Amino acid sequence: MLTSGDVVQLDLGVPTGREAGFPRPAVVVTAQALLDQSPTVVQVVPLTSTVRGFRSEVPVEPGSNGRDRTSAAQCQHVRAVSTSRIDTVIGNVGPVDLLRIRETLALLLDLP
Repeated sequence: MLTSGDVVQLDLGVPTGREAGFPRPAVVVTAQALLDQSPTVVQVVPLTSTVRGFRSEVPVEPGSNGRDRTSAAQCQHVRAVSTSRIDTVIGNVGPVDLLRIRETLALLLDLP
């Protein structure tokens, strides 16, 4: 079962324009209450090792998240994906980084 904040390896397919795509890690940002119901679609934020410093990106340091270098959670690329796209869970970003990602999503989506 997935947990909020899990870093998963998945294939986002061939991108169009500046979309994130291809096989890559991503952070599961779906609420735990929904994940507990074993949904077939979840919301993810892709990770990249190319840290650009955009306000819409959240730096994620290596550690128990399964990454071996600093990454950026690309909140501007949040998307819904089928759980069948998920290959494996490689770690978890933890509550602090998950909160920072969700706060950035709230700013992007103009949520309170």
